[in-house]
Amino acid sequence: MNWKWRNSVFRWGIAVCLFGTAWGAIAQETATRWTPGLMVQYQRIRQTAVSPDGQWVAYTVTRPRMEGEHSDYLTHIWLASRDGRQQMQLTRGETSCTDPAFSPDGEYLAFLSKRGDRKKTQIWLLPLAGGEAFQLTAVKSDVRAFAWSPDGTRIAFTMRDPLTEQEEKDKKEKRDWRVLDQNFKYAHLYTITVGEAGTKGGAVRRLTTGDFHVTEFDWSPDGRTIAFTHQKAPGLDYWPTSDLSAVPADSGAVTSLVAWPGSDSDPLYSPDGRWLAFVSDGGEVKWAFASDLYILSTKGGEPKKLAQTFDQHPHPLAWSSGSKFIYYVETQRTSQRLFRLPISGAPYQAVTTGDGTFGSFSLSRNGKTLAMVYETTDTPSEVYVSPAARFKPTRLSSVHAGYPRLRMGKTEVVTWTSKDGLPVEGLLTYPIDYDLDRLYPLILVIHGGPAGVYRQNFTGRGSVYPIQALAQEGYAVLRPNPRGSSGYGKAFRFANYNDWGFGDYDDLMAGISKVIGLNVAHPDSLCVMGWSYGGYMTSFIVTKSNRFKAASVGAGVTNLMSFTGTSDIPSFLPDYFGGEPWDRLETYMKHSAMFHVKGVNTPTLILHGEEDRRVPLSQGLEFYNALKRQNCPVEMVVYPRMPHGPREPKVVVDIGERIIAWFNTYLGRRHGKGPVVAK
Repeated sequence: MNWKWRNSVFRWGIAVCLFGTAWGAIAQETATRWTPGLMVQYQRIRQTAVSPDGQWVAYTVTRPRMEGEHSDYLTHIWLASRDGRQQMQLTRGETSCTDPAFSPDGEYLAFLSKRGDRKKTQIWLLPLAGGEAFQLTAVKSDVRAFAWSPDGTRIAFTMRDPLTEQEEKDKKEKRDWRVLDQNFKYAHLYTITVGEAGTKGGAVRRLTTGDFHVTEFDWSPDGRTIAFTHQKAPGLDYWPTSDLSAVPADSGAVTSLVAWPGSDSDPLYSPDGRWLAFVSDGGEVKWAFASDLYILSTKGGEPKKLAQTFDQHPHPLAWSSGSKFIYYVETQRTSQRLFRLPISGAPYQAVTTGDGTFGSFSLSRNGKTLAMVYETTDTPSEVYVSPAARFKPTRLSSVHAGYPRLRMGKTEVVTWTSKDGLPVEGLLTYPIDYDLDRLYPLILVIHGGPAGVYRQNFTGRGSVYPIQALAQEGYAVLRPNPRGSSGYGKAFRFANYNDWGFGDYDDLMAGISKVIGLNVAHPDSLCVMGWSYGGYMTSFIVTKSNRFKAASVGAGVTNLMSFTGTSDIPSFLPDYFGGEPWDRLETYMKHSAMFHVKGVNTPTLILHGEEDRRVPLSQGLEFYNALKRQNCPVEMVVYPRMPHGPREPKVVVDIGERIIAWFNTYLGRRHGKGPVVAK
């Protein structure tokens, strides 16, 4: 890093703002208890980028906007010095700026934003020696992802094919009807040159064409080739059959690298240029992930499979500087950690250890400095930095320094044995005013997926599962990882194949028995809730058991047959259940709540997004009408504009408040007071 760069950064440091000071000052005066409205105010750190010399870390901070007509999130980029003494906000304004990336010489920071007149996501460059950010690209579609060339003279990026002039005309004239599975708008690879001293970019060059959709890519270290992942068409339904190819960075013919059945993805060149690492299912087309890391010689030959990772679901981050190891991120039980895998074939090695969740890693160009985001169940996320050779993290950011310090319900890992002897674990959060001499109502909260997992994330952040707000109300909260979850290996993740609603049901009921056995929960004060697959399990549970006082089904699959025909992922359930609905009619009926709904009497709150294509609104409507026609207490709330999960903070708050009110009503409670009984 040159002196001018450093001097400019120090000058900026004089005007550093303290994160959250204004919000924190207000909150400390007024906040006395956890509520969904308070929890949504906690900011998120989502991305990090280390400067090439490892002396600076850029990262993004996302906060909610809920004033007046606003109900969205605003993201901006911050910069911290390696020692944490300098903190500064690099981008400002009413438009989000994301995906920071240092140029190879460390002189510029590129990022994505919808600033400007076109209102399309473009690449912007910020001169770090001083000056305003300027727009590099001016393309007609949103830039989806980008990466600097190794020499810093070009930036590769992906964007979808824009509308043609005729399509624009048809749209204006209301003739823009669509024929399904035709005229896809594919994402393709492009490059743009970066001018002298980072000035305006040159001509955009398209590198790929054809009927395929580019999702990921990586530059070779000599800058001559770009390897990329592509699938048959846009959309999540096509990712299980993605392939790897390469194209010359100066344009030319595309060369196929790996085209096995199943998913081949995440290409990553070694620094010495000898190897291309990638992740593959090894020819299996599976939605539940069964992946391994492979390396392919850049001179050709067959890919080499490396040692198996703990969960067989690795997310490669970077190569070590000597091209001997591959760093990757993976969930191990309830923690997300960083590992490294030797290309010699030796077993994986843990880089991070202990509780909590590590994520958003980045590695400096010289391979010496790691940046990351770390959080635990009782501490919110902050940016940390560590030497790569010897993991010893130190905190850089203080995003939540001004936030109120409220008492929290303790969260701990609990384990139990299911009906068939399978070991299961989950996270138990105690009521904030927990008293050993009392029993408390228990809420069972089921994650989505089903290959999701509950990790040791901060429990005070706003979400559709407002954990600390529930603990404030006097509830114990159990978040189990039943069979089918990630984090416990392939066999565990595949243990629910052809068995939704049965083996996993036993895991959940055994978890409840565990908490009751701990003398924490009252057996007659139980509630259940979940989102997506968690909503599926909730709807199925109330058809099998009357022990729950109330339930909340969020975006739940209630009819496997109609779901398969209306979802944007029609290949999903045929994988899990071994065939199409018309070939396995009895199986789909057996595992669908709608075919067992007669006699349900559990008061049920149904929450669904009007724009949900993953689990269409009709899934919630089917269950709502079935309960309504049987005079079961039921309420359904439909959120406009919402897809499969909430994107608006006001919606997140409403969901949390409604769930709490619903459970309190049917347990006869008010603000943590009600049927809490002495042992």
